[in-house]
Formats: sequence, C-alpha cells, structure tokens
Amino acid sequence: MKRILILAVCLTLLLSSVVGCSQQPAAEGDKNAAPQMTKLVVGATAKPHAEILEVVKPLLAKENVDLEIKVFTDYVLLNPSLKDGQIDANFFQHIPYLDDYNAKNKADLVWTVKVHNEPMGVYSKRIKSLDELPDGAKVGIPNDATNGGRALMVLDQAKVIKLKEGVGVTATEKDIVENPKNIEITQMDAAMLPRTLEDASICVINSNYALEAKLNPTTDAIFSEPKDSPFANVLAVRPADKDKEAIVKLGKALQSPEVKKFLEDNYAGSCVPSF
Repeated sequence: MKRILILAVCLTLLLSSVVGCSQQPAAEGDKNAAPQMTKLVVGATAKPHAEILEVVKPLLAKENVDLEIKVFTDYVLLNPSLKDGQIDANFFQHIPYLDDYNAKNKADLVWTVKVHNEPMGVYSKRIKSLDELPDGAKVGIPNDATNGGRALMVLDQAKVIKLKEGVGVTATEKDIVENPKNIEITQMDAAMLPRTLEDASICVINSNYALEAKLNPTTDAIFSEPKDSPFANVLAVRPADKDKEAIVKLGKALQSPEVKKFLEDNYAGSCVPSF
C-alpha cells in the first residue's frame, strides 16, 4: 500500500514537472511572437488615390498595419460605404464635397489629414484655346453639387461665364449672370466626361478622371484652376475612428516625404502636395 502511495506521489510530481516545462516555452513564445497586424480597409478611386495608397502600404506594414486598398469606379459610393461600415476610411474627396454629403445625408463623417490638390481643368478635342470656343458650344461638367459648382467657378475664372459675386462652390446654372457665348451646359457623371469630349466642345474634368483617360492635366488642359485652390483631397473616417492608432499611422504615412516625392515625380503638377 505504501509502495502504491509513494508511486502515485512520484507520478504526480513528474506530471507537474512536465506540464510546467511545457507551459514555460509557450509563455516565452508569446513574448517573442511577431506583433499582431491591424487590418485597415480603405476605399479610393483608382488614380491617383489608390496609387498613393500603394506607396504608403509598405510604410504601414512596418508599423504593423495591414492596408487593404478597395478601388471604387463610382466615387459616389465611397461615402455611403464608409458611413455603413463597409470600409474603415476613404480617400477620394475634397472638404466641400464631404461637407455637402454630410449635410444632405445626415452623416457626420470627418476628415483627418490633407494630402494633395488636383487642379480641375478644361479639356477639348475640338479647340486648342478658349478663344476658339464657338457660340452655343456644348460644355460638360460634373453633376454632383460641389464639383458642379467648382466647375462653374473654373469657367468663371476662364472668363467663359460670369457668376454672381461670392457664390463659390455652391454655384448652379441659376447663378450665371453673364454667358456671352451662350454656352449650353450639360451635367453628367464625372467619370463620363472624358468620353463626352467626342461630342462636347469642352468639358471641365477632375484630374483623377483625366489621368484615368490618359489625359495629362498639365499639358492637355487648355485651362486649369489655380494650384492653390481650397480643394485639398483628404482622408475621411467615421468620428469614432478618428483617433484610432491605425488611422493616425495612415494619416502620417499619407503626409510622408515618400508620398510628397511620389506626387512630385509622377504627376508633374497635376497632383500638388497639400502638406
């Protein structure tokens, strides 16, 4: 009986020793394990936004952030996707567009950092100067509120039309007070404007869609808005996520020297750093 008892005690001690040894390496292994990556899904239009995000992707990987870039062909869907939680952030818009979306959709999306400015330009396949613009010319502009107003501001700056004093980005056709050449303005989806150049005399096109259509904003545009216009493109998020570590890291990466160099080397003035 004593031998059985002694044997049982020895077995218990032996098992305790084995279990203790197996747990220790596991604890040490946890301490030495690679830091956990944080997944971040960011929606963007293809050019230049997704291309810029590709530049920051390896920078974020070093900061333990796994960036997934989700490209949208229709930018109108990007804010609803962010609002509904389908993506963690988006990168495609300027502040007036964001403010307009929030006001019209009872949303409260916020921006975190300014990244770059894309001067909007006037393009044509029929004329080489606005001095050649014929009477009754067909003119294409974006159909969303802020970019439509911005396009009218460009036409005002180019002296094609004259707007009411102070209307700014909220301008509509009703705010045109002078139209000396009786131009006929057609509003349409911004992505369609490059193709409309086959039919219209001129179109006012966002730089990202010009780039996608292989139009160079610095050499192909017959007129461009000033490069210091207040339409910086920003990173947008839901309010609760603004100060999250991964979002802060993304913002810093988007304002990094690497991004600045990429913009200056690849876009030749069509995308100007805003930081």
